[in-house]
Amino acid sequence: MNGQGSDVADWWTTSIIDMRPGQIRFRGHPVEDLIGQVSFPQMIWLMTRGELPSVEQARLLECALVAAVDHGPQAPSIATARMAVTCGLGLNGAMASAVNMLDDVHGGAGEQAVELFNWIDQAVAGGLSLEEATARMVDRWQTERTVFVPGFGHRFHKPEDPRAPRLLGLVDEAAKAGVVSGRYAGIGRALQLLLNERKGKPVPMNIDGATAVIYAELGFEGPLARGLFCLSRSVGVMSHAWEQMQQGGRNKGPTPPAYRWSYDGPNPIGE
Repeated sequence: MNGQGSDVADWWTTSIIDMRPGQIRFRGHPVEDLIGQVSFPQMIWLMTRGELPSVEQARLLECALVAAVDHGPQAPSIATARMAVTCGLGLNGAMASAVNMLDDVHGGAGEQAVELFNWIDQAVAGGLSLEEATARMVDRWQTERTVFVPGFGHRFHKPEDPRAPRLLGLVDEAAKAGVVSGRYAGIGRALQLLLNERKGKPVPMNIDGATAVIYAELGFEGPLARGLFCLSRSVGVMSHAWEQMQQGGRNKGPTPPAYRWSYDGPNPIGE
């Protein structure tokens, strides 16, 4: 095509979907061949990576997605969804409001953990021992980024986040079966030991660290780790928003009306 027609046809270019009347193909696969044949985790992999994973790879991905679906109304994203419903938003608005909360601090640690894991992996490939690479890269991270080591520490789950050992065990099983290398599970455990030693107490690997191990083992890039967390947590968000719809309530804020915030500004003279 030339001229204006070409401009229109090339406005968006994608290798993800080819769609025309009577035809839908995802990454070259006719949709009718995928329906009933591939799982949702396999479909996620196909859409984001361009190829179908093995059943075993998809099963490990699914484990990470299942583990991160919810963490209760105290999580800002979940609380936001419930408050949004009481303000009159529908499920789509509540879900959008909640997902927008999943940024660097609440929701971004998985992406950051994958990046740190890759730093350590590259340092090991460069000739350092795992222990030395871990120590050096943690020092670098805390110097260049933040004192918080992503994927470790938890406000509620001490001394252990129950999700992490289960996910690491599944990675170990997958490594024995040749599905993944097991390198990143080793990096995660080396980080755990280092942080425990430096803090003098257990610093539990949290859900972000455990799922980051899986995403890194499966070859997902850091930004996709965050996207996958958003996808997973959307299940909990939707569930809480729907539950709040059934419970009712109007204009519920973050605290009950009887509780007041602390005011530290000026007051009129004499008060």
